[in-house]
Amino acid sequence: MSDGALLFVDRDGTLVEEPDDQQIDSLAKIRFMPGVFAALAQLRRHGYRLVMVTNQDGLGTPAYPQSDFALAQQFIIDTFASQGIHFEAVFVCPHLYSEGCECRKPRTGLVQQFLREEAPDLARCAGIGDRPTDLQFASNLGVRGLRVQRHGTDEETWEAAVRELMARRAHSTRKTRETDIEVRVGLDETAPLQIATGIGFFDHMLEQLAKHGGFALELRCRGDLQIDEHHTVEDCALALGETLRHALGKKTGIGRYGFVLPMDEAQARVAIDLSGRALAKFDGAFNREQVGGLPTELVPHFFRSLADALGAAIHISITGEKGVGRALRQAFRRDGDELPTTKGVL
Repeated sequence: MSDGALLFVDRDGTLVEEPDDQQIDSLAKIRFMPGVFAALAQLRRHGYRLVMVTNQDGLGTPAYPQSDFALAQQFIIDTFASQGIHFEAVFVCPHLYSEGCECRKPRTGLVQQFLREEAPDLARCAGIGDRPTDLQFASNLGVRGLRVQRHGTDEETWEAAVRELMARRAHSTRKTRETDIEVRVGLDETAPLQIATGIGFFDHMLEQLAKHGGFALELRCRGDLQIDEHHTVEDCALALGETLRHALGKKTGIGRYGFVLPMDEAQARVAIDLSGRALAKFDGAFNREQVGGLPTELVPHFFRSLADALGAAIHISITGEKGVGRALRQAFRRDGDELPTTKGVL
């Protein structure tokens, strides 16, 4: 399986503006789309590999000679390359719609051999184009589709596409004999915050963790609370940690470390390292055995399970829950384009 996520990009109307006659057969017709160079450069820095896929109606006919297409195409490719933007593959369908070929978008015949060779993780891939057929092509590939248009809405610009593609989101489920859990997180969003575990104070604790961590969290758990709270607390921690780890992806550009001082009622000293190595140290005392249905003895266990699933070192000296959220906020925050390690991987 290839390492980087693939971005299948249309050409006319997406990389370059499409002329009125819908045929770019001369250099004079080439106008690059607003924001496309900055957008693709940023996506490349964050690991996206670019593949151009374009329909070119009647290419090779007297009305659209191959030489005219080649001149314009090479100029487009060379201009992107001059900005450090390279396409790993270029696929061109020359057929008219009436020919009913298997390679014309939205059909996927053009790229099937490439996909077999690359075996990408389609959940991480995407397609971008200006037409409904481009979005259908993405759907047929099994990847998400984004629309870019010259005079589209604010959500149909290259800037909007970058925001969407770089949004760190993840969804996971965990089902055992004791619990049935669904979790969604968005590290670059602050809403929604919706938690339902059946344990009142645990819901509050998770909400505060996300609120002060600066990320969106939806977590629903049906657990065997008629037996005890242990399975619900442990499995929610494991599910949340796993989902956060997936949302972080390769961790490119993250702060990695988080530190915090006491705040409000939370007398907290917390240190976090998103190192990929799990370790948890908890130093805290509780003057009650239970708070809002949550046995306080399970709080250290929650953070140990969270550290295990997230792949983080978490050191806590705490009498409240807000401090960990504030430390996670620092560690999750993007502050560049580099991976914060000399090892090459976290």
